[in-house]
Amino acid sequence: MVQLTRIYTRGGDKGKTSLGNGTRVAKTDRRVEAYGTVDEANSVIGIARLHSQNGQTPDVDAMLSRIQNDLFDLGGDLCVPEEGAPEWALRVTAAQVERLEAEIDAMNAGLDPLKSFILPGGSALSAHLHHARTVVRRAERLISDLADHETINPQTLIYANRLSDHLFVLARVTNGNGAGDVLWVPGANRS
Repeated sequence: MVQLTRIYTRGGDKGKTSLGNGTRVAKTDRRVEAYGTVDEANSVIGIARLHSQNGQTPDVDAMLSRIQNDLFDLGGDLCVPEEGAPEWALRVTAAQVERLEAEIDAMNAGLDPLKSFILPGGSALSAHLHHARTVVRRAERLISDLADHETINPQTLIYANRLSDHLFVLARVTNGNGAGDVLWVPGANRS
């Protein structure tokens, strides 16, 4: 269990930080960028949850709560390199991805097919979920870049990819099952 008795350590004052295995790296390291962006996505989801806790969307809030926990797992996975990882290292699993897929399929079953791209917006909750989706997409790109240079748990990239899809579908659900979606009108402002 984590126990923090002191928040500042001064260990990062010169631009270095420790990975989960104790290795010191630059704060601009690919791995730090990847799990830092996962943390940012988690924060955006926390803001979205402010709009999902009104009792009208209990299933949505429960999903977002599980996702926030998963994102800490994802960050924990990314902060401990695969090579020489201790046996206690936390790893994202296929079961976490499968849960997202099952939730996507269940939500998508109640939505009409898309006939246009969607602009982020509609309800406040939907807009925040679209914001979270774009941050997750950035995290996915950073995880992919990390995978091009180091060995990673492949489930981390799969989870991030599936999560962005999940957040997109959830944004549609929270926009009145798509009724409140803001549709892109190609070339609408050209004249």
